[in-house]
Formats: sequence, structure tokens, C-alpha cells
Amino acid sequence: MRRRWWGGAVSGVLAVVLLAGCGVPAGTDGDLTDDWKALPTARQFAPQAGVCHPSADKVGYLSAYNPTDCARTHKAETLYVGELPAEYANRPSPPAVDSVALRGLFPECDTRAQQFVGADWRGARLTVQVVLPSPGGWAGGSRWYRCDIFALGAIDGVSARKHREDHPVDHTGSLRGALSQPSPLAHGCFDENEWSALVPKPCGQAHHFEYVGIWTTPLNDLAEVDRDPGRNHRSCRSVIARYVGVPDDGMIRYRTGTAYRTPSEEAWARGDRGIRCFLYLGSRVLNRSLKGGGVTALPIQTA
Repeated sequence: MRRRWWGGAVSGVLAVVLLAGCGVPAGTDGDLTDDWKALPTARQFAPQAGVCHPSADKVGYLSAYNPTDCARTHKAETLYVGELPAEYANRPSPPAVDSVALRGLFPECDTRAQQFVGADWRGARLTVQVVLPSPGGWAGGSRWYRCDIFALGAIDGVSARKHREDHPVDHTGSLRGALSQPSPLAHGCFDENEWSALVPKPCGQAHHFEYVGIWTTPLNDLAEVDRDPGRNHRSCRSVIARYVGVPDDGMIRYRTGTAYRTPSEEAWARGDRGIRCFLYLGSRVLNRSLKGGGVTALPIQTA
């Protein structure tokens, strides 16, 4: 009993001491809940525009995000970063690479890329792609998209298109304003090699092809585009007429031949519908550009 009573007495003393320690110190209000600093708002990772990358990634994995100075050798450049509209942001997972849903973002990147380089990027060895967060980043709340641009190698032949992918090439320096002035990336005059690839040639040297512009096909099936080459050639003749400055009539087929290149399968899947058009004069050798040359530069061939 005594030991139990002694323990009870001690407990009572401790209780008194503890209660006494609960007095309100000077300068406080006794409310512990309002004296903690608010925790910072959680921020999701988002990439930056105006940086370059050692590879042209299709998905924005944080683990692979390694931006570099564009003055150094790189493969891709981010020209714009935006917030996804609600119809994308509310999805449970990001649209798959090359999906129909992802192509809905391509026109915005297309427009911004043209503004970025200073002209239609399709008139050069350039291509554009949309990059979204990884599935893990998406699950964590990331809802950004970025527009990347990168340079390509030579213009392959039509017969090789189905067997190739985009191959980004090393580039040094930003592509901002690259096409607002003469650029080695811009399409100009060409000759064709034994593999049907178009090899750039200075327009002042002997050549047989000249790039004249694009026409945008309304078709969404690349196989259907391939099945009707006549439509592509007819449309390219109209592009040639505007480029050279000759009547766009039934006689233009007697003025020039045509060649065209469709986007690669990868670029097509991303949303590129631009058919690249070239004038071609067969055995006739050209030594200058025919841009704006009129009927004198591109007369009707009678034989």
C-alpha cells in the first residue's frame, strides 16, 4: 500500500509540475496551431524554353532531362513550353507518342516554329515534334508540353522513305531566326544521286532540281497520298507557277517537270502534312535559280 501510495504521490507532484510548465510565455498567445510557417506549395517539374538537348527525345522523362547551352553541339532545341488545355490535362494518362490525340497539339508547335526560325521550317532540313511529360510525371501532376525543333540529314529518295526514320544531326548554335537569312539548312538547288537522294548544289553551279515550296495535303492517310502521285504532281505544278511567275494553266506541264518528297513516316505521324515540291527539267542543266524568272526562265518546251 505504501509503495502504491508513494507512487501516486509522486505522480501527483509530476502532474503539478507539468501543469505549471504549461504557463503561457511572455509574447505568445498560447495557440500553437498558428505559429508554424506555412509549407511551400509543391511545384511540379517543367522544362524550359530556349535550351538545347543532346538527344531528340520523344517523351520528357525527368531522368533524361539534361539541357545544354545551344552554343555547344546538340541535337534538339526547345522553342516553346506551354500548359496543356483542359481536354488534355484531364486525361488519366498522357497521349501516346504519334497518337491522334497528340497530333492535336502539332499546329501550335508548327506556328511557333515558323515564328521562331523566321519562315516555314518545311523549306529546310528541319522538323518539329511535340514532347509531353512521362507517365510518371503525368501521374505526379505535370501538365506541360514542349515544342522541339531539330535538323535532319539529306533529303532521301521516295523509294527509301518507308524504310527510314528521322535522324537528327548535330547542330551548333540556336535555330532562332535561322531562316530569316541565307542558311545552309534551307532548301535550294539540288542534283539527284544514284540512291534518289537530293544532294544540295549551289544554284550557280550545274543542277537539275530546285525547291519551290510546299502544298499541304488534306489527306490523313500517308498510304493514300502514295496511291495518287498524279495529284501531288498537279499540286506541285501550281506551286512552281507561283514560284517562277508563270501562268498556272494547262500549259505548265509543257514548261517543267516536277518532283516531290513527302514527310517521313515519323514526321507524318506527328502531324506534318507538307508535301515538298521541286521543279525538274530533265536533261536541261540549270545554272541559276528560276525564282521569279517568269516565262523567259521557264518557256514552253516544244520538243
